[in-house]
Amino acid sequence: MFKPLSIFIGLRYTAAKRSNHFISFISMASMLGLMLGVAALIVVLSVMNGFDRELKQRILGMVPHATISGYGKPLDNWSELIEQLESNPEVIAAAPFVQAQGMLTSRGVVRGAMVNGINPEIEKNVSILGNHIESGSLDALNEQRFGIVLGEILARYLGAKIGDKVTLVLPEASVSVAGVVPRLKRFTVVGIFSVGAELDANLAYIHMRDAAKIKRIGEGVDGIRLKFDDLFTAPTKVRAIAAELDGYYYASDWTRTHGNLFQAIQLEKRMIGLLLFLIVLVAAFNIVSTLVMVVTDKKADVAILRTLGATPGRIMRIFMVQGTVIGILGTCLGTLLGVLLALNIAGIIAWVEETFAIQFLDPNVYFISTFPSDLQWNDVGIITSTALIISFLATIYPAWRAAKTDPAEALRYE
Repeated sequence: MFKPLSIFIGLRYTAAKRSNHFISFISMASMLGLMLGVAALIVVLSVMNGFDRELKQRILGMVPHATISGYGKPLDNWSELIEQLESNPEVIAAAPFVQAQGMLTSRGVVRGAMVNGINPEIEKNVSILGNHIESGSLDALNEQRFGIVLGEILARYLGAKIGDKVTLVLPEASVSVAGVVPRLKRFTVVGIFSVGAELDANLAYIHMRDAAKIKRIGEGVDGIRLKFDDLFTAPTKVRAIAAELDGYYYASDWTRTHGNLFQAIQLEKRMIGLLLFLIVLVAAFNIVSTLVMVVTDKKADVAILRTLGATPGRIMRIFMVQGTVIGILGTCLGTLLGVLLALNIAGIIAWVEETFAIQFLDPNVYFISTFPSDLQWNDVGIITSTALIISFLATIYPAWRAAKTDPAEALRYE
């Protein structure tokens, strides 16, 4: 089978057993370094994507994608407003809410909390709360019994279990015959939820009618929570929707409450990716050093090829082929290893934890106890193509040096 001379000789140089074992070792080390760098980059970015996905599903499954509320006054026409909002094709679901900041007390312990008044039936359409009830039931919330659903960490702080009483204290004073006293109400714990995030420590849910009575807003609600198919388009969509409504409404979205958290994750992902990319860059420099030593070792061969009529361009292509083969092998092996590890990282970590009796993620500290992994093929494509391009660029200078070899000077002492 016909092969171009530069490819044929370049492949022979790559596969040949060298008398200089140090060069062979450096060549193998550069290929392994590239392989490990690519694999590490794929695995770490997949784990970062997994954490990002878990946070989106858990935190943004609990907090509103967007809200529409009145300017300093409750919404009395919320039923008609929900029908109007749900008629918009961009809105998946809408639910009313009443919100209050207060303190919960039980057994002498006081904790601050954000208390959300909800309609349990409608709330299931816009929130994952019903899927994360650890004990009790969300349906137990009703306006007759003044029930409350607590986050798991909040309930643990208060020492509250199902059936226990907790007292909600609002930062508003009421005037009575006894003087000025804070507004408070006793609730019965009817459920405990756990989404495995900081929300478990500061969120509580009651029926919206109970919340409206405590806040004394009659039949109105504080606002309407919206759910979109794509949460990243919520900021622009909710403002456009609010502008189309009759009257004046205030639009807000998740970026104002939890945007900093996701920006921090994205920044962390970029910085870790940059640091690991340096590993690939170091491996590429190893290819440069390998080829420089090969060129020095093969000066006599290059000189003979030049005397036989090989052009400088052909000599350059010979050594570029050799370096590119090292880069391709290292990148392909690294991609294969990285993909396999990324797809099985949870099982591997579980086996390590069980074998060596260690725990990487304590569920009492972190919001998840397993390593999530979300392998995104566009990341794999970018990493692989970048590694190949860097490997190819790393071959240019050594190959150019080889092409500049003077035959007479190289053969003088042979």
